[in-house]
Amino acid sequence: MKIEILIVDNDRVVREAIQQFLDTSGFTTRVAENGEDGLSLLSENNVDIVITDTELPGMDGLDFTNRVKKEYNVDVIVLTDRLIGYSYEEAIGRGASDFLFKPVRFEELMLRLKRVLKERTLRDERAKMIDKFKELSITDGLTKLFNSRHFYSQLKNEAGRCVRYDHALSLLILDIDHFKDYNDKFGHLEGDKVLMRMGQVIKLLLRKMDSAYRYGGEEFTIILPETEIKEAGVVAQRIRKAVKKIIFMPLPDTEISISISIGMTQYRPPEDITEFVKRSDKALYQSKAGGRDCVSAL
Repeated sequence: MKIEILIVDNDRVVREAIQQFLDTSGFTTRVAENGEDGLSLLSENNVDIVITDTELPGMDGLDFTNRVKKEYNVDVIVLTDRLIGYSYEEAIGRGASDFLFKPVRFEELMLRLKRVLKERTLRDERAKMIDKFKELSITDGLTKLFNSRHFYSQLKNEAGRCVRYDHALSLLILDIDHFKDYNDKFGHLEGDKVLMRMGQVIKLLLRKMDSAYRYGGEEFTIILPETEIKEAGVVAQRIRKAVKKIIFMPLPDTEISISISIGMTQYRPPEDITEFVKRSDKALYQSKAGGRDCVSAL
């Protein structure tokens, strides 16, 4: 993929000379005579680097640089022919990635471009790595659902929204019936297959605004924003029935289905979050005591 560079300079000779050099060097270029036109081109195109002069009509080059850095993920190289009035420190302070004096030697410009591009690549890779670490820190590796640590944080956020906007909020806690017996009989690897399939089914049956978590062991939780208890019951029954239809084959010629018990509650502001979860847990135990494979509400 070619790197796209925007050249902003009101001197046509300089602008065209830089453009010709960059075009022959394999870059894709666009040009503008002033900052306003430059911002317009940035809004319409995927630009990687801006090369701008400090002396522009209207908005000067450093003000333009400042706007670019605030509004776009773009590196800026600033050029100037004034020995007094502009400094490297000031340009960097406005967001520039580099600062060069005119007349620009193309060999030096290429070296600066390569350095800026290398730093940009490293920065992007670092950002991706940080995002990946963040994802791993809140995700259960087996089921690919969120983990219990993230559950409490998100439940607190949703309870806050529930209070602020006067929306309903419901919570489901699901538990796989007789899962210990399944593990003991067929082994943990087969048990893990059940957990993974549970994660897949839950994800498929939820709305985008809903979120699911592996709460621990064979327990799962589901946060249902803007959902009253009656609607939560519909979701719970849908998941219960879908899980019961799944056929597992832990041994050749051995077909087994599983069932789940579900407890559900609706948030009662200003109820403490731990009490909210405890009520769901109590509802779950009601389902267990009631023969399993059912949904109970409290």
